[in-house]
Amino acid sequence: MNMTHYMSLLASNQPWNLIIFMVIPVICAEALTITEFFIIFNRSNAGGLRTFNKVVGIFAGIYFTGIFIYLFSTAFIPLTTSSGWHTWVDVVAVGFYLSGVLFLLPIALLELGVIGRKKSQEEKMKIHFLLISGFLVVAHIAMIFGMVNPEIVGNMSNMSDMSAM
Repeated sequence: MNMTHYMSLLASNQPWNLIIFMVIPVICAEALTITEFFIIFNRSNAGGLRTFNKVVGIFAGIYFTGIFIYLFSTAFIPLTTSSGWHTWVDVVAVGFYLSGVLFLLPIALLELGVIGRKKSQEEKMKIHFLLISGFLVVAHIAMIFGMVNPEIVGNMSNMSDMSAM
């Protein structure tokens, strides 16, 4: 079975790529989501859980921005310029994965006070919740399309070798 570049990336260099590109971002997103529910439910503006949420949000945003820069320059651009994509399914999987930066980076910037300084605590909580929700949506779309065999939507005979990624 042929794989998308997304799945190929996770499957190669085991277990390191899986940990770097999937485990760490997903654990951060899950930790943010779970703590977010408690913070919103209890209307917590301070405390250990809020501090943990803030630290994880900053870490996740900076970490995923690093992943984005690395994969955009070493995978996305080369695959695009060489026509190395394994059908549109591959583009969707990688594109949605990389779009996670649009949600995690603003969380870090919000927590660092770079953006949203004039927002109330409740407005920041709403923005934070929407951003983590957006990340979960794009991450799941990436995972779903990443697991699809690209051959079911098109012939890959003219595509380049997947091991180049």
